[in-house]
Amino acid sequence: MLSFEPKDKPVPELFGLMLDAIGPRPIAFASTIDENGHPNLSPFSFFNAFGANPPIIVFSPARRGRDNTNKHTFYNVKSIPEVVINIVNYAMVQQVNLASTEYEKGVNEFEKAGFTQVKSDLIRPYRVKESPVQMECKVLNVIETGTEGSAGNLVICEVLKFHYQEEILNEKGHVDPDKIDLVGRMGRDYYVRASGSAVFKLGKPGAYPGVGIDLLPESIKFSKILTGNDLGLLGGVEKLPESAEIDNFVRSTPFYKALISLEPGSEKFITEKHQLAKKYIETNRVEEALKILLFAES
Repeated sequence: MLSFEPKDKPVPELFGLMLDAIGPRPIAFASTIDENGHPNLSPFSFFNAFGANPPIIVFSPARRGRDNTNKHTFYNVKSIPEVVINIVNYAMVQQVNLASTEYEKGVNEFEKAGFTQVKSDLIRPYRVKESPVQMECKVLNVIETGTEGSAGNLVICEVLKFHYQEEILNEKGHVDPDKIDLVGRMGRDYYVRASGSAVFKLGKPGAYPGVGIDLLPESIKFSKILTGNDLGLLGGVEKLPESAEIDNFVRSTPFYKALISLEPGSEKFITEKHQLAKKYIETNRVEEALKILLFAES
């Protein structure tokens, strides 16, 4: 393990290592206005949702590391405590990247990056028409976490109105991940496209508590074939099967004769069981996989 305390690394190196590991991060494409009404548009990947009642989102236009100055967005929300958070998808990512250029104060990034200004319904900053989701927010608080370069400025916002492009919704009114085609920020110059094969489902645990990995036999917990993800699925079953269930199921499989031809407890026997169980896990037959693993375990 590479282990260190923050004080052991120069801030630029620490910053890079943090963001290499903490990702992918959603991107807040923040639209603000200054005291003279000039629009500003800038992306920030220190961003996430923190509550739904009321709907709270937080983003951070952090202090610049190289010269310890603040960004126009920070001054704008302090002066005019309103912001539109526009969500970034793949179709607009190159334009968003262009908008991150540090233009002079008063320069309109909507125009520079080729985005369309849309008047908001409840606040003064403009929405980005091209964004699949736009959130009109009032700024509740700005928390400065430090005074040195790379310190965060937490802008805590309450969403007053949401705008969703209908074409990203499915028949149930839910956002389709392939249609919205989101982009996430990784470390340094890396991004991720969150659609297609990059998206997978992971059901939340049911109403019952899983038995837990700790109740599985040592031979299963320290298997050379099963992964941590496999063990997580096995530990999520509601209860361990009874001996009769295990025996009846395994005897009904076409693999039974092959298994009993091996010496129970031998490395070959355990390997065959675990390889077979893994195939069942891969087809989402977790309870049956567990019966195979527990067969002749005692």
